[in-house]
Amino acid sequence: MRVLFAGSPEIAVPALKAIASSRHSVVGVLTNPEAKVGRGLRLSDTPVASAAKALWGNDTPIFTFESLKTEAREAIAARVPDILVSFAYGRIFGPKFMSIFPRGGINVHPSLLPRWRGSSPIQHAILARDAETGISVQLLAPEMDTGAILLARRFQLNGKETARTLSEFCAEAAAPIVVEALNAIEEGKAHPLPQRGEPTYCGKIAKEDGKIDWTSASLEIDAKMRAFDPWPGSFTFFRQTRLSILEAEPADDFIADIGAEHVTNSPPGTIIAVSAQRGIIMATGRGYIAVKRLQLATRKASGYRDFANGVRELIGTVLE
Repeated sequence: MRVLFAGSPEIAVPALKAIASSRHSVVGVLTNPEAKVGRGLRLSDTPVASAAKALWGNDTPIFTFESLKTEAREAIAARVPDILVSFAYGRIFGPKFMSIFPRGGINVHPSLLPRWRGSSPIQHAILARDAETGISVQLLAPEMDTGAILLARRFQLNGKETARTLSEFCAEAAAPIVVEALNAIEEGKAHPLPQRGEPTYCGKIAKEDGKIDWTSASLEIDAKMRAFDPWPGSFTFFRQTRLSILEAEPADDFIADIGAEHVTNSPPGTIIAVSAQRGIIMATGRGYIAVKRLQLATRKASGYRDFANGVRELIGTVLE
């Protein structure tokens, strides 16, 4: 089939490459316009646009329309696509746009729908400490993430995933599933099923969500740190200076290990110890966090040993 691929971020690139290597042909790529990235705020293509250029050069058009109105619809219709494949494109497709595709459209979503409909399913699976998640390939529907399920694959979570590592895993896992779904549609073997279960929803994550609330339990703080890696990151304030926490883990067994009952009444956010094996030990609302890598504003990232050696009277400091 002739495929129009719609997507923008890195997670969608393996699916694009898988379709390119299949019996189907990509006749166009729809992605977001160039955006300013990095410290220099240089204009940069989306990862999907960069991948498309590497695959086809100028042979396959890349569409970066700000909206999907008449001009966009006419340009895409001229490519005579059979089907739309969407993966993290980030916009709703209206009925006029969908009328271009005689075989309709499918969407790849990195969760087990109807759990975590919305824009941040990977982060919310980690935030909720879900025991499993997966990949869903659904028919595109007028309402976001409500379409019938063509294929779904589930996998277990071990509680160590970050948004970065889980996104990378989902990207690779989704690629062959997309091709399998296209093959089934072309062969008339697709049997979509309605979504089952109570829907849950997730919205966009904001930069300020990364601020650590030390009154939360250690496991909740750990989940947020993992969910917000790499973006927006996790931060607190050390003596009125922003401090990014780059790597940490729960350390609820720390007090039992050292038998230091005198620190159990420390308020949340207190640095109670520096363990040579575990890291900088923080008190939370319930339990403890061991910080392993961190970065004070205007300084380079460092391990906990270097950080502790460079700060006076560290133990007893309360982070905001």
